[in-house]
This record gives sequence, C-alpha cells and structure tokens, in this order.
Amino acid sequence: MRAPEGPDAPAADGGWVPSERARARTDYRRAQHRRALLVAGVATALVVVVVVQVVTTAPGWERAREAFFSPERAWEVLPEVAEGLWLNLRVWVVASVVGLVVGLALALVRTSRIPALFPARLLTVLYVDVFRGVPVLLVILLVGFGLPALRLEWLPVGAAFLGGLSIVLAYTAYLAEIFRAGIESVHPSQVLAARSLGLTRGQAVRRVVLPQAVRNVSAPVASTLVSLQKDSGLISILGAVDAIRAAQIATTGDYNFTPYVVAGVLFLLVSIPLTRLVDAWSARQGWRGSLRGSGAGSVR
Repeated sequence: MRAPEGPDAPAADGGWVPSERARARTDYRRAQHRRALLVAGVATALVVVVVVQVVTTAPGWERAREAFFSPERAWEVLPEVAEGLWLNLRVWVVASVVGLVVGLALALVRTSRIPALFPARLLTVLYVDVFRGVPVLLVILLVGFGLPALRLEWLPVGAAFLGGLSIVLAYTAYLAEIFRAGIESVHPSQVLAARSLGLTRGQAVRRVVLPQAVRNVSAPVASTLVSLQKDSGLISILGAVDAIRAAQIATTGDYNFTPYVVAGVLFLLVSIPLTRLVDAWSARQGWRGSLRGSGAGSVR
C-alpha cells in the first residue's frame, strides 16, 4: 500500500514525520536564512572597514583621538560623571512616576463626559496643547528662571527640582495624549456590556476600560519614558551637576573633551538596553494584539 504524500506522512511507530517536500522547503528556508546572515555580515564588515579607514586616515585624527578618546582622562573623570548620572536617573524615575499618574488622570478628565468637568477638560486641552507645542528646552528655561523670580517662599528653587519639574510638565502632556488614545481605542460596546451587568460607569471605566487602554498603549508609553531618560540631561542648563554638567566642569581648563564622550557612553549604557526591551515588548504586544483581534472573544 502506498504511503500518503501530503505535507506529513505517518511514521512506522504511528507518529507523524514531515514529508520529503516539507523537508525540502525547510532546508530551502534555512539556506536562505544562512545566505541572508552571510550577506548582512559581509555588508556590515565592509561599512565598518570603510568608516574606520576614513576616520583614521583623516589629517586631524591624531589630535581628535587625544582630545576625545583619551583612556587616561576617561578613567580620571569617570567617578564624577557617574555621580552626575545618578542624579539623572533619580530625576528620570521621579518624573516618570509623576508623569504616568498625572498623565493618566488628565486623560480620564479629557475623555470624561460629565458636564461639571467641562472647565477641567478645557484646562486639560489648553495644558496639553501648550506643553506639546513648546520645546522641552524652552520649558526648562522658562520654568528654571521664571519661577524663582516669583520669590515664593514655599517653592524649592534648586536646579535639580526646577529641571525635574520642567520635564514633568513637558512629558506629562505627551503621556496624557497617549493614555487618551488608549482609552478611546476601547470600543464603546465594552462599557455598554459592563453597564448591562450592573456596573456603574465609574466601575466600568476602572475595571473594563482602563486595563485594556493601558495594555494597548504600554509600548508607546515605554518608548516615551526612554526619551524622558535621555532628556533628563537637559537639567544641566540650569546648573544641576548631572552627568553632562560634570563632564563640562571636567573639560574646563584643559579643553580635553573626553568627559563628554564618557557621559555619552554612560547614557548609552542605560538607554540602549531600555530601547531593546521596549522594541521586544512592542513586537510581543503586536503579536498578542493580532491574536486578540482574531479570537472568538474579540469585541470588534
């Protein structure tokens, strides 16, 4: 009796093994993958060789290497720059927590349909429009030099506080818009279904809408927080001794710019792992989202 010739064929022990055609397709895909990796590796190596050749043969390479890539100077200033980076990380954590909480609250206010909250909705729209339209650097300058001019005794005027406050004001507007998009992405039938089960509108928003909204925008929120981490270095323009300011102080006098390179490397050591985690998370969320959209329990 002739064996079946489908994609899979039964084995002698009753199991299933791939057919010759299926194995040929698998081998072909593996060969194509190996070929793609080889081409990518060769192309990358050629680009690296060309860049290294251009840089190292430049007339001013020796002087630039001494001014920007001095190992001795880098090791000397590393403790001060790392201590400044610790300030950046603290500002980042505090600004992220405050921005997430306040941004979600503003999104709830803006998406609310309660008539009594109309003034709050109007102020929220104005706040978001203003702080999304003004550059972060300008916000830091206006807050950092404008608030101390008011001479409010209860207001701290430290450079780190004012710089962190400026970043919170700017990024909260972005986070509020992201959360608003997440809330509005939840289909209204979700609320209607929750209300039909006896939940109040507030309970429906808290237990049905918000969990889905936060899950839908988790990847863009994480990307925004990574950007916030990088922009925390802008507080140096107010005089806060962060990583950038510490590098600037170390550069004064000898005009060796290696401290700036050290600060950049330290920021990269923080931001690159975060960026890769966000990319992986985004891909995973997209895969899960496609499954949710095609599942039997999908509302849309």
